[in-house]
Amino acid sequence: MRASVLYAAGLPRPYADSKPLTLEDLERPAPRRGEVAVDIACSSLCHSDLSVVDGVRVRPLPMALGHEAVGRVSAVGDGVFDVRVGDHVVLVFVPSCGECRLCLAGRPALCARAAEANGSGDLLHGPALLKTRGGERINHHLGVSAFADHVVVARESVVVIDDGVPYEVAAMFGCAVLTGMGAVANTARVESGQSVAVFGLGAVGLAAVMAAKLAGASAVVAIDPNTAKHALALEAGATHAGTPEEAEALVRRTAGEGVDVAIEAAGSARVLAACLDVTSRGGA
Repeated sequence: MRASVLYAAGLPRPYADSKPLTLEDLERPAPRRGEVAVDIACSSLCHSDLSVVDGVRVRPLPMALGHEAVGRVSAVGDGVFDVRVGDHVVLVFVPSCGECRLCLAGRPALCARAAEANGSGDLLHGPALLKTRGGERINHHLGVSAFADHVVVARESVVVIDDGVPYEVAAMFGCAVLTGMGAVANTARVESGQSVAVFGLGAVGLAAVMAAKLAGASAVVAIDPNTAKHALALEAGATHAGTPEEAEALVRRTAGEGVDVAIEAAGSARVLAACLDVTSRGGA
């Protein structure tokens, strides 16, 4: 199998020159008990991958990157009965053991065992499987390592989807869509008639815009310094779009004293402060 492997983080930019990722031929692993093998059809790039390359998110190296992907199941390990060879699956980076305190408390996304495995470069049901031809261990990224043509992951890291979902759309459901949708539906719990501002119009922010519209928000203000993204945000369901400099005026015009909910989707403390500035008293 082939995979993109990071051997050193924090190399100088531009990465086109320093080339932090190496395309490697690795041993092709087989699934163990509780695991499935997936042939990757499409992967998308998340900023979390870039953060590992930058060295901002410290992870054990070498590591095969990538965690947003879609593919077809090619093999299943012992004990896997609800996924079949040929199934169309989305890979997700938040498996849950179902047994730890937080899983039993109904918060599977905070699974302690999964967090430990993800942090150490292992899989939920056992140590890392990836190896070079010479036998060197290659760590898994978030239990997935999807910048590859083949992966082995925990059963809990795949979700079966309809065959008709296009690969290039389905790939982002494993992280960007569930993050943006989850922020709106599960964390903020946006209700019909509320006003929402979304700062940052990458994949996560655009997913939040769509989720806010789906929730019935009366106003969805989309903010990003890149004006080229504004038309896409309006197409996705935003009622208004503008730059950070225009944010307060847009909110005053659409939501009075402030929005009910502000979503920070840029990963910036400065942007988080801007969210607070446009949120109404008692808002979220």
